[in-house]
Amino acid sequence: MASWNTIPMEITYEALGWIAFLSWSISFYPQVILNFRRKSVVGLNFDFMVLNVTKHTSYLIYNATLYFSSTVQRQYFEKYGFGQMIPVAANDVAFSVHVTLLTIYLLFQISIYEKGDQTISKITILIIAAVWLFAGVCFFIALQTNSWLWLISIFNMIQVFMTTIKYTPQVFMNFKRKSTEGFSIGYILCDFSGGLANYAQMTVQSLDQNSWINFSGNMGKVLLSLISMFFDVIFMCQHFLLYSTRKVKLHSETSIGKEPLLIKSCDYPELENV
Repeated sequence: MASWNTIPMEITYEALGWIAFLSWSISFYPQVILNFRRKSVVGLNFDFMVLNVTKHTSYLIYNATLYFSSTVQRQYFEKYGFGQMIPVAANDVAFSVHVTLLTIYLLFQISIYEKGDQTISKITILIIAAVWLFAGVCFFIALQTNSWLWLISIFNMIQVFMTTIKYTPQVFMNFKRKSTEGFSIGYILCDFSGGLANYAQMTVQSLDQNSWINFSGNMGKVLLSLISMFFDVIFMCQHFLLYSTRKVKLHSETSIGKEPLLIKSCDYPELENV
């Protein structure tokens, strides 16, 4: 296993890793707090959350196995070279454990708070069932062939697939409602920061080792950052540009005469359909 060439690079790598951990981990708390204060999950897409649980569970399996299993590490070195570094850091494992527990807690909030007419779609249920069935088949194949690196790579690709599709329901829900009310923008801002730090961390490791195998050896982590940041930009545009000043007109008698009174619909949810 390779060692660091320079101490400053190693320190920078560790610092960026824990910045990513804090940003991604903290990102879930604004949504948890928002749900608690409103005692409602209206505006938070249930498909997004269910897909998110599967995504983070898969990522936890990948990170924890590659970080702790000597067998999987040996297979990694045999494939990519014994002079390379394992592309999973302690912060990756800590993040996966923490965020998986948080997403499960968010599902608990969905089960106890006011939810309106929102439900989990049938297509999401089918996707989840198909993904775990596929993972089960791959497990038995790996059991017969001792291909454990291949198996956790499958879980890494599952998390990439789930990352690609999980944001879509929330994007369309915001578009349909013409509002981001109920969906925390704090989550998105922290998520974007975590993606930047994560990508920067991998770049620092590659520069120190003078090799970009770190990226090809953990393409799932690369795609996780890029895809998340892409959708984060969409959410920021929705929140700050498209739906930030949505107003409804109410005609009211004033001392001056009949003039339109502008009221933000996000301040008065009952006016959404006026």
